Amino acid sequence: MKKEYDILVIGSGLGGLVSALILAKEGLSVCVLEKNNQYGGNLQTFSRDKLIFDTGVHYLGGLSEGQNLNRFFTYLEIMEDLELQKMDEDGYDRISFDDDTIEYPHAQGYENFVEQLTRYFPEEKENLENYCEEIQYVCSQFPRYHVVGKDHYNEEILHLNTKRFIESVTSDKKLQAVLLGSNFLYAGDSENVPFYVHALTVNSYIQSAYKCVKGGSQISKLLIRKLREYGAEVHKHAEVSEFIFNENNVLTSVKTANEKEYAAKQFISNIEIRSTIRLIGEERLKKSFLNRVLSWKPVPSCFSVYLILKPHSLPNFNYNIYHYSSEDHVWNASRYQKKAWPETYMLSSTPSKHHPEFAESMTAISYMDFDEVKKWEKTFNTVADEHERGEQYEKFKLEKTERMLDALEKRIPNLRRAIKNIYTSSPLSYRDYIGSFEGNMYGYMKNSDNPLKTMVSPRTKIDNLFLTGQSVNMHGILGVTIGAFNTCAEIVGKNLIDERLTQMIKNTDGK
Repeated sequence: MKKEYDILVIGSGLGGLVSALILAKEGLSVCVLEKNNQYGGNLQTFSRDKLIFDTGVHYLGGLSEGQNLNRFFTYLEIMEDLELQKMDEDGYDRISFDDDTIEYPHAQGYENFVEQLTRYFPEEKENLENYCEEIQYVCSQFPRYHVVGKDHYNEEILHLNTKRFIESVTSDKKLQAVLLGSNFLYAGDSENVPFYVHALTVNSYIQSAYKCVKGGSQISKLLIRKLREYGAEVHKHAEVSEFIFNENNVLTSVKTANEKEYAAKQFISNIEIRSTIRLIGEERLKKSFLNRVLSWKPVPSCFSVYLILKPHSLPNFNYNIYHYSSEDHVWNASRYQKKAWPETYMLSSTPSKHHPEFAESMTAISYMDFDEVKKWEKTFNTVADEHERGEQYEKFKLEKTERMLDALEKRIPNLRRAIKNIYTSSPLSYRDYIGSFEGNMYGYMKNSDNPLKTMVSPRTKIDNLFLTGQSVNMHGILGVTIGAFNTCAEIVGKNLIDERLTQMIKNTDGK
């Protein structure tokens, strides 16, 4: 007899691990299957020259006491063990432009946010206050944004458009660009994206902004440790290759690439939604649902350059830099001219262990379309399954790296002299390691004209199969965590989840 679990989770990204832990805490028998060598999806880190680099999670918001992500992580019992470093309170993000020497700060705390920007835009104080107020109002309208409460969307809010909203707040073109400056966090399309995506993203960091010391993978490691404490099983190198259904169209088990079979009463898919559809089989799904999902446009991918620096060569900075070639480029930063690449980049640094005033490494990221690497799409390369992509590919990466360094040297003269080693990752690396469609950074493009088009229920047409993760509704650490609680609410009931969270808030606030 093969063992049957209550819950089988496919994919160990944040959504899968959080869902697994919520249900394991309820006493259900849970098993998580991961195809890769490392757990965690976007939380994965990698090591080069004994230094740790993040693939996806560069900083976290909403983690101070009483804030929403802090509360979710407290419920998951990982909050106390997270090693965090608070980012610069007067500017955790700095927005900069070619031909302008000022770095415009996004500060922590709403009053401080207004105060820091008013220094550069003295006439705009009231407009900035209105902007902040509106962001907080929109967030308050979201299910689970305040941990417990609302269980449905306010549809009117879903249709608000970011561009129209920002233009209504201020007519100052520079300030518009500064407010939109961190739109890298939702893939840069500020013309079409709904305002709620901007609001949910920015609000978290204005509340509080932290870096994970030793990288985002500590989140997945802590979640897995807890899962095992609650008796769950977690397996890597276990790629699900087939869903097995009975004659009533009920999913009974899955098969992995190495021919193992796992049976369960209920299943949660935390893998890319298109991969889930392939496993279900298109014939089992409604045509209208299929057409809708397959028409979604993936968010762009990116090219990252990881720099190992010579000791004591460059000062560390405790914030992220978002740089744009021009104010206009902010509106749709993910659309770029190949000849002018990189027209925008995000730059962050990591302090040296023994001399924290100096940086030991830097990461620079810019958008890149999958088309640029399409000629190598048949190649696959990960640590567990290594393959060369060939000389042409290495040449392509080298040329992009040189162009990125040229762009960075405009702001850090002689940067090249401080570099000890360089590593890179392209859309292919993101696709192979994280399993995202064409290496997309955060699920799919959302559009304020039709916001419900890209929202899917965690329930599927297959009675015992549920969805979670960044291609279901919201991306980002907070979005995916909220999504996992919503997925579990479908399985064990919203009232039970609310009860548990309410009790946890009482206990922690009473301390």
